[in-house]
Amino acid sequence: MHTDQPLALLGGLTPSQFMKTYWQRKPLLVRQAFKNFKPPVSMATLKKMSKRDEVESKLIWRNQDEWNMEVGPFSRLPKMSETHWTLLVQSVDIHDDAACALMNQFRFVPDARLDDLMISMATTGGGVGPHYDSYDVFLLQAEGRRHWKFGQQKDLSLVPGLPLKILENFEPEQEFVLEPGDMLYLPPQAAHDGVALDDCMTISIGFRAPDEAALARGMLEAAADQILSRAGVASGPYGEPPLPGPALNKFYRDPAQPAVAHPAELPDRLTEAAMAAASKIRFDRALATRFLGCWLTEPNQAAVFDSPLATEMDEDQETDAHASAYTHWALDRRTRMLYRDQQLFINGEPATVKAEAGLKRLADDRELAGTDPAAKRLSQEALDALADWIDDGWVHLIRK
Repeated sequence: MHTDQPLALLGGLTPSQFMKTYWQRKPLLVRQAFKNFKPPVSMATLKKMSKRDEVESKLIWRNQDEWNMEVGPFSRLPKMSETHWTLLVQSVDIHDDAACALMNQFRFVPDARLDDLMISMATTGGGVGPHYDSYDVFLLQAEGRRHWKFGQQKDLSLVPGLPLKILENFEPEQEFVLEPGDMLYLPPQAAHDGVALDDCMTISIGFRAPDEAALARGMLEAAADQILSRAGVASGPYGEPPLPGPALNKFYRDPAQPAVAHPAELPDRLTEAAMAAASKIRFDRALATRFLGCWLTEPNQAAVFDSPLATEMDEDQETDAHASAYTHWALDRRTRMLYRDQQLFINGEPATVKAEAGLKRLADDRELAGTDPAAKRLSQEALDALADWIDDGWVHLIRK
């Protein structure tokens, strides 16, 4: 990703300019961010997806002032001639290659923040009401027209008793009609409301934004796993070796404990010993990297990897997996891969191989050609890991 190259999808801004000026700060409307845009999936395909058990979907409709919501899968959907209904299909990127390719165009934002691509289709008058998101979002109009109103109000109180989070006092500051190819970026907590002017489809590229509670809880859980693995209780949640840290294997001793008149009272020495033991845990960068690397690469719960059949992987192909001029590795669209320094994480696991230059290239570009100089320098350990990931369906081997 060239961060200083102007992008049409950002209205001619470079990724660097966008991140510095707009990201997490203010909205941006881009007319014809994608010229002659064609949606990655059709409305008919979207309807079929909403009927599948492994696809997360919601149906939202409004009768006068009453909001209703139902969670899929759906055996049937309202007719397109009926107005004021919306179908939401989550994480289309893990179910469709074209949707995944579209989402990957927004990878000027770290993968650790990129969440999923959701598609909504609506009939005239359809929408989900005025609301706000706790994360950044790009709203790309795919088909039809949608009337957007939005603002950055401080009053984010919600209407009580509804199945949806509807703002009680929506105060829009701007409004636009988006047509196919137009896109609107909104920072977190920007109030917005989009209403379909006709049969329309809108694509949302959303970003994850963990709160402090999630980060703190994750660090504590990672520390607990570290303690257990060092104590020999387990090897860690993913079978990985324990991180360097205190052994914490000494037993509490109190040779100076006097006789007590109040046996039910907690001893001060024991309380201090517990605090001293906890203080030995290092909540450092290594622990944070292990926790974040595993957590942020955990596959979507709907992701199912297809391992290649034995008949598809002959001896010649296995040789190819260990590098040749026409070897080409590509991450499965459902695979999540991150690295930091020499640590590599893939699909919720710390890799057993170091993050070599070739593997970093694979993570950044989501593909790696055998002719790439970095590929030619892959160690035997890295090639073995790639072969294992191919068997797991996490990586695909393409013959060029």
